[in-house]
Amino acid sequence: MEMSNLQDLLVENLKDLYSAETQMLKALPKVAKKVENEQLREALTMHVKETEQQVKRLEQVLGQMGEKPGGKKCHGMEGLLEENKEMMEEDAEPEVMDAGLIVGCQKAEHYEIAGYGSAVTFAKLLGNQEAARLLAQSLDEEERADKKLTQIAETTINVEAADSSDDAEEATTRSSGRSNVGGRKSSSSSRRSSR
Repeated sequence: MEMSNLQDLLVENLKDLYSAETQMLKALPKVAKKVENEQLREALTMHVKETEQQVKRLEQVLGQMGEKPGGKKCHGMEGLLEENKEMMEEDAEPEVMDAGLIVGCQKAEHYEIAGYGSAVTFAKLLGNQEAARLLAQSLDEEERADKKLTQIAETTINVEAADSSDDAEEATTRSSGRSNVGGRKSSSSSRRSSR
């Protein structure tokens, strides 16, 4: 497609978002099934429902513009989802797996936030207030999903993953004959020096 104006760019961006969202609809249930943390599973399941609405909004906006939603493949989202798929195939402790999957999901959310943010701005500049309103709804949902994932990660999953690492470190320390106190002390001082 030749892009000669901002309207053309908006249409390309919307088609890219449509492809990204439809890819997310296929991937998110698999991620939700893989995670151990119930709060994370619920957040991902809820976001699947939001994503379904986001797809409908994109269809509505594109339809109002006389455009069909398909015809473009979002390679950015494809790559991000492939990374998450690779993470799901890793041999990792459940807490570490959940922490890794949150990272992957947040990368995807940030990609979508950037796309929706630009789309809202373009629609406003073009005087398409209805499109801007609908797209802003999706942007708000993506931002809330990202904040929810951050909250779950910071209050639960990352803490559990860190505890899992500490437990593994203690087991290594015991098996090597060093005292737990010395092993933990040197470990925390090395963490401080790497910051």
